[in-house]
Amino acid sequence: MASPRRVIVYPPDEDGGRRVRIDGQISGRAFSAQDVAAFMQVAGHQEFDEMDVVRSELIEWRGGGPDIWEH
Repeated sequence: MASPRRVIVYPPDEDGGRRVRIDGQISGRAFSAQDVAAFMQVAGHQEFDEMDVVRSELIEWRGGGPDIWEH
C-alpha cells in the first residue's frame, strides 16, 4: 500500500489526547506515539511502529512533537 499523503497530530487536549488525521480522515485520539502507530497500522500501513512515528517526515506534529502529551 502507498504511504499516506499527510498525517497530522493535533495539540494535546485537556485529557492529554491528541487527534490524529490520516489522509483527511480523523482516526481518533492518541495518548502516545504507540497509539499513533496503531492508527497508521489500521489505516493499512502495517510497517509503521513507534520509532517510525517519531522519525517520520510524513507526520506533522502541531502543538509539540511526539514527546508532548500534556495540555
